[in-house]
Amino acid sequence: MKEVTAKIGKDKYRTVFNDGTHQIIGDEPLPYGSDQGPDPYSFLLMALGGCVTMTVRMYADRKQWDLDSIEVSLSQERIHSKDCADCSSEDGFVHIIKKNVKLSGNLSEEQRSRLMEIVDKCPVHKTLQNEIKIETVAL
Repeated sequence: MKEVTAKIGKDKYRTVFNDGTHQIIGDEPLPYGSDQGPDPYSFLLMALGGCVTMTVRMYADRKQWDLDSIEVSLSQERIHSKDCADCSSEDGFVHIIKKNVKLSGNLSEEQRSRLMEIVDKCPVHKTLQNEIKIETVAL
């Protein structure tokens, strides 16, 4: 299992993330933080978007389909569960993530349709759609 660390000092909300190989800065936008990096929800959307694009690219490459590029734009909003007909939540709120997917290349309609099915099969998408348990341990 890969471990990621997040460390913050006294620089408002500037946080250094490290996965043992790469280091990335996260922050909150002005006026709260110093806007030196993406905020936590942006990282969440980037993780999903990255997984989607990589999964679709892998599938298209394996099938030897002419996919030039895939672009995914994502947004998320938090709404009250009473405003969502098919939603329920213990705390009364639901997060809605929207993915807009653009496939470019010489693809048949059948290929495009199949790739759009693959969009929802990436591991991060599956993780976010299933129950997640988080364990907290004091060190």
